[in-house]
Amino acid sequence: MSLLAPCQAAVIRRVRGLALLVVQAVVLLAALAAMPAAAQPAAESAALRLAGIFSDHMVLQHDQPIRVWGRAPAGTSLRVSFRGETRRTTADRGGRWQVQMRPAPAGGPHELVVSGAATITLKDVLVGEVWLCAGQSNMEWPLAQSSGAAAEIAAAAEHPRIRHVRFPHRAALAPMGDAPPLQWQAAGSDTVGDFSGVGYFFARRLQQERDVPVGLVNIAWGGTHIETWSRRGSLAQDPEMAAVLKDLPDTPSAWASWLETRAQSVLARFQPGLPPLDAGAGPAAWAEPDHDDAAWPTLQVPGLWEEQGLPGFDGGVWFRRHLQLDAAQAASAATLHLGAVDDCDETWVNGRRVGGLCGWDQPRDHPLPPGTLRAGRNVIAVRVTDTGGGGGMHGDAALVRLDVGAGTVPLAGLWKARIEAPLGRQGPDANDLPSLAFNGMVQPLLPMRLQGVIWYQGESNVPRAAQYVQGFRRLILDWRRQWRRADLPFHFVQLAAYLPPERNTLAGSAWAELREAQRLALALPHTGMAVATDVGDAHDIHPRDKRSVGERLALLALHDADARRSPASGPVFRGFERRGHELVLRFDDTAGGLATADAGAAVRGFSVADSSRVFHSAQARIEGGRLVVSSPAVAHPVAVRHGWVDNPQDNNLVGGHGLPASPFRSDDWPWLTAGRRYAP
Repeated sequence: MSLLAPCQAAVIRRVRGLALLVVQAVVLLAALAAMPAAAQPAAESAALRLAGIFSDHMVLQHDQPIRVWGRAPAGTSLRVSFRGETRRTTADRGGRWQVQMRPAPAGGPHELVVSGAATITLKDVLVGEVWLCAGQSNMEWPLAQSSGAAAEIAAAAEHPRIRHVRFPHRAALAPMGDAPPLQWQAAGSDTVGDFSGVGYFFARRLQQERDVPVGLVNIAWGGTHIETWSRRGSLAQDPEMAAVLKDLPDTPSAWASWLETRAQSVLARFQPGLPPLDAGAGPAAWAEPDHDDAAWPTLQVPGLWEEQGLPGFDGGVWFRRHLQLDAAQAASAATLHLGAVDDCDETWVNGRRVGGLCGWDQPRDHPLPPGTLRAGRNVIAVRVTDTGGGGGMHGDAALVRLDVGAGTVPLAGLWKARIEAPLGRQGPDANDLPSLAFNGMVQPLLPMRLQGVIWYQGESNVPRAAQYVQGFRRLILDWRRQWRRADLPFHFVQLAAYLPPERNTLAGSAWAELREAQRLALALPHTGMAVATDVGDAHDIHPRDKRSVGERLALLALHDADARRSPASGPVFRGFERRGHELVLRFDDTAGGLATADAGAAVRGFSVADSSRVFHSAQARIEGGRLVVSSPAVAHPVAVRHGWVDNPQDNNLVGGHGLPASPFRSDDWPWLTAGRRYAP
């Protein structure tokens, strides 16, 4: 039975009243939880404890001074022992303490012992490489749901020196002083399925090459924007962002008021003229086929509603679709397919409930009992509840259909839609405001020594790709400042191919612009980009091949540490020269030459334009270490682009080592997303 049930208007009013009381209580609790460590009540330091990141089975960074920190009653004398070294310290007036121990070589297991009024002993502590795994859902994606999961899980016992710790999602209005108590896990058949898939394959390749323990600190959060991972002080250096920050709430009470104001604004903007929920018949009637939905606005199905005028909206939205069936169609057995629904659905056909399920990535295939359909007019009603991130019916349009014995009735297109109510929330979500994920999940880890960062994020910023150019660069530089390491390695994934190829156009692409924004970050030292356009999925934003992505990130990390190693990326574009109606493209010679992924096939994915700035598909051929590009439609080419479409899955240019070339452009002409700015 679904957890969602139709609600009468009176029930909705009571729920809202209770929700207000809950919010008021949570405001007080959140105020205490969001305080920086120095401001937290003394009761928190009433007992000896280590910082939340410390636990059995953890990995500490090798060959760097090791920090150990925590809390204890003010004035407590403490002794910290590790690998035969002992350091002494005293908890300060706020109850904080910290010691720094000598760098240690990779190895273990060891014990870490902290003694004071009590003693804490951590067992099976390794010293090796510690990598921060950050970004959104493709980094968060678990190994258990990745390609080849069964074999990898069965073999995980062979890699017990790969360790993983998951930081639970936490958004905070102010920088948090500590992580909650976290539990490191050693790779094994009973644990590794929950590891980040990208992170696990990254760690396994590193371990094969370097033979050291690898610790993965997983802070990824699906659907998050780059702004929530950016420190507020850093954002304030940008005049445009400073203007946005000025009027944003920074206390729990201000946030609660802001959230209510935003919700009312969304309602007024999306469905103007519709009466308030309590003034009408309410959602109990919205499933009925005779309900008058003429005044309802529309949403495209499939498609996330955040991209259709409901940015940041979490809560309930009803969808209705009218269709005509003949007698043969109505009389046959039928199945209603809605594609995937983010997060929960309850579905009715002609007023009869036919199914419901929670699971943002689960296809909805609802069998229709005999007698559900009828000749003539039929009405499908779907109540969708989104609890965070994207919302709505999403995926491949071909999966949204009604299958009947006489054939298939396509259902993709515009559906009537109406907001039922925003989701009652007990605290802010990461994307509500800038810096919330940084405050809750990055700030507490700053004392920890790292080998580097691997990052897979950007899908949520595609509509504002031009702004991402500075936003991504700013984040990398600021994280390095916060960890006090200007050379902190930062390796990232260029967005995978996605969306139906038939939608590709050479007139411009926001997805191509986001990939270019990522590529431009390579101007910073000690950065690397793993190209993933060849391992994407046209119909799923979460491609399951996490092994290729993780191993490519590992190649970048290995090459960054030792430039003598084999190339870690495919051909990198460096410029071109004109030769009549052709352009001769130059690439770095470190990729092992030029080739195609499908040996012997023509090079695909290029386009050229003349001064009109209109691009045409181009032919390309390899001549030695150069690529010659031309189009019969362009006599005087002045610009070239590669993979400059939403889904560049047909790109096949690779280096001699088989790694793909990144999408790129030679021009500096305006972007489609120029001028689109962040707005909470």
